[in-house]
Amino acid sequence: MTPDARPAAVLFDMDGTLVDSEKLWTIAMDDFAAANGGALADATRERMVGSNMPRSMRILLGDLGLPAEETDVVVAGKWVATRVTELFGEGLEWRPGAREALRAVRAAGLPVALVTSTIRSITELALDTLGHDTFDVTVCGDEVEGRNKPLPDPYLKAAALLGVAPADCLAVEDSPTGVAAAEAAGCAVLAVPCEVPLEPGPHRALRDSLTEVDFTDLGRFFPPEAA
Repeated sequence: MTPDARPAAVLFDMDGTLVDSEKLWTIAMDDFAAANGGALADATRERMVGSNMPRSMRILLGDLGLPAEETDVVVAGKWVATRVTELFGEGLEWRPGAREALRAVRAAGLPVALVTSTIRSITELALDTLGHDTFDVTVCGDEVEGRNKPLPDPYLKAAALLGVAPADCLAVEDSPTGVAAAEAAGCAVLAVPCEVPLEPGPHRALRDSLTEVDFTDLGRFFPPEAA
């Protein structure tokens, strides 16, 4: 891909990338821990950022010293999902530059996907803020047969639904888990950390904020070997 070329599609993560919702997930996790007589360690919470519900619940239950059999994971997930639903219902804040980024990509006529580890029912609440017509496709964490981030499947599915090659797509992510998934799928990655620091890598461009990004000039984010 030449520096002035356009990606075939832009694939956006949701929590921590487009909406400032990771802090709401933290509240829900903290509330679950308190309801079970414990407290969630900061380092443990960091391990959950960008992950899917079952994996996060196993980490949460393990941190609290609680049983983590399949039934326990399901029950914990339902508890946290109910609490997050309440918090999302109170309103979501955009991440800096996110609204403008979506507008610019749509105005350029590029296909756009939402690729999130969050389950469909909660994602639909977020779409009340993001716009249900903003994305050409949405892929949620409970729609990839358990093969969630950091596996590449969510991004591979989004690219397939759009009819484009993953290597021609730009993924926008905020977490190590999400970046790993997008890179494993072969996407170029624009990485903008939110709750957890990100390390440099050959297939990612690090920025402190989406406000720093010119979304009318996205070819520059592809590695030289893609040229």
